[in-house]
Amino acid sequence: MEDTAFFNETIIRPIGFFIAGFTDLSYESWFWGFLCLVYILTLHSNALIVLIIWYEQSLHTPKYFAICHLAVIDACCSTAVIPKAIDTFLLNHKFIKYEICMCSLFFVHFFVGMQSFSLVLLAYDRLIAICFPLHQHTINTPTRMFLIVIILWVIMGVLVTIPVILIGNLSYCNSVVVKSYFCDHGPLIYLACNDYSLNAEMGNLYVMVVILGPLCFIIFTYMCIFRALTKLSSSDSQKAFKTCTSHLILVGIYYTPLLLTYFTVMAGYSISTNARILNSSLSVSIPPMLNPIIYTLKTEEIMEKIRKHYLRRKLTPSYK
Repeated sequence: MEDTAFFNETIIRPIGFFIAGFTDLSYESWFWGFLCLVYILTLHSNALIVLIIWYEQSLHTPKYFAICHLAVIDACCSTAVIPKAIDTFLLNHKFIKYEICMCSLFFVHFFVGMQSFSLVLLAYDRLIAICFPLHQHTINTPTRMFLIVIILWVIMGVLVTIPVILIGNLSYCNSVVVKSYFCDHGPLIYLACNDYSLNAEMGNLYVMVVILGPLCFIIFTYMCIFRALTKLSSSDSQKAFKTCTSHLILVGIYYTPLLLTYFTVMAGYSISTNARILNSSLSVSIPPMLNPIIYTLKTEEIMEKIRKHYLRRKLTPSYK
C-alpha cells in the first residue's frame, strides 16, 4: 500500500502542453489557410451526400447507409482536427490544457480509426452484393448493417479510451512541447520521463487493429470479389466491377500515405518533424473532402438524384 501511494504521488501531471507544429516552415499560415478551405468544402460535400441519401427513399439501402456513415465520419474527423489546428497556429493558441489535450487525442484517433472501419463496411457490402447476389437482401439487411456499425463504434471507443487512460500513469518532468500539430499519441508518450512501454504497445495495437487489420480484410474481400467476377460474363463482370471503383479509389487515398509513413519508420528511416506533420495533416484532411466527391461522380444513382433535384428546382416556377 505504501509503495502504491508513493508511486501515485510521484506522477507528475502538467497543467497542459505546448503544440509545436512546423519548424521554420515557409508560408505556414498559407498551409493552415488552405486546410480551412478544405474544411469548408468537406462539410458542404459530405452534408450534400447525407441529405441526398436522407431524403431519397430509394437510397435507404445498406449500401447507401454505409456511404452515409462514411460521410458523417469524414465530417466529424475533419471537425476534430482542422478547427483546433487553425486555432492553435493561425490564432497562436499553442498552449492546450491537459484535459482538452486528452479530449483532442481521443476524438482525432477515434474518427481517424472509424474512417478505416467505414471502408471495411463498404468492402463488406460489395462482398455480399457480388459474391452472394441471390441472398444479398437477406444477409445484408439495414438492421444488420446498423448493428455492425454499433459494434464498430464500441470497438473503436474501447480501443482509443484505454490509451487515453494509460497516459494518466505517465510523468512529465521535463519537456511538455508536443512535436506535432495536435495532441498526438506517439509524440505525447515519448515526452514522459517514466516507463511508457505499455503505452507504446497500445499504440502498436491501434495500428494493427485500425490500419493493418482492416486493410487485410479489404484485400481478402477483393480476392473473393475478383474470383466471383471471373465466373460472370464479360459485360456483367464489368458492370459489377464498376460498382467497386469508387471504394478502391478511397482505399488507395486513405491507406497509401499511412502505410508509407508506417513502413518508413519500421524500416529504421527517420522522418523530419515537418514531413511527418505535413503527411499526417494532409492524410487526415484530404480524404474526407475527396470521398463524397468521388462517390458523387462515380455512383450513377447519386448523380441521377442530383440531376433530378436540379431539374426539379429549375422547372419549378418561382413566385415573388
